[in-house]
Amino acid sequence: MNAPAHPSGDRTAIAAAAAARLAAASRDRAACPPVRDQIGTSDLALAYAVQQWLTEDRLAGGARIIGRKIGLTSPAVQEQLGVDQPDFGVLFDDMDVSSLGAVPTRRLLQPKVEAEIAFVLGADLDAPNLAIAQVRAAIKYAVAALEIVDSRITDWDITITDTVADNASSGLFVLGTQHVPLDDFESRDVTMRMYVDGDLASEGAGRACLGDPLNALLWLAETARDFGQPLTAGQVVLSGALGPMVPVRPGVTVRAEISALGSVQASFSDKDQ
Repeated sequence: MNAPAHPSGDRTAIAAAAAARLAAASRDRAACPPVRDQIGTSDLALAYAVQQWLTEDRLAGGARIIGRKIGLTSPAVQEQLGVDQPDFGVLFDDMDVSSLGAVPTRRLLQPKVEAEIAFVLGADLDAPNLAIAQVRAAIKYAVAALEIVDSRITDWDITITDTVADNASSGLFVLGTQHVPLDDFESRDVTMRMYVDGDLASEGAGRACLGDPLNALLWLAETARDFGQPLTAGQVVLSGALGPMVPVRPGVTVRAEISALGSVQASFSDKDQ
């Protein structure tokens, strides 16, 4: 049966029920059915309400928000899901595994990895009228990043509302060590190559991310501000994939090389970290 485009019933109860399904999948480490049977396939406001339920639950448990991630920045992926805009999710402090010896796959269900530019903000982005110039000025530096995306939904069987509700299919992330100010490069001009155990697995460029990762950051800054949760100084923003994502498993090592930003590497392990 196809999910309804517009769910009926009390929206708060619907959002709570969908959030409970996703929270149980995360807690039990067992993927669940899509939530579009509960929230429909087109109501993004309701999907973000589910995401907010999950965010508040994490905060109540002691987690801290340290930034945001942007998804659906590729026109091809947008066309696949029938949308014309990106989406965003929340980055919590325990999602940054840069300092660990290996990425702990036991914390994940169906991990895939993608290479991105991460921006670290040096100023708030909460002005009523934002432009690219203000976004550039607010960035302290950029760094190469690996985002390990994940889905609590069985077999990645997702529509736009499924992934938004599931915190934009977020998982973990690893940041490189080379901090580069925007004066030293143009994000739209970078090229990326990502290797799994030394074999080329994905490649792309800055222009694959909404024409320029700065365009993605501007979209996020405006959207987060309109949600009443503007981006602030010190936060990390994963700006979106520069090339196709690749499934990973315990035992592999992934290295991404991003021109001007150097490289970032992560090994994956099913041992406790």
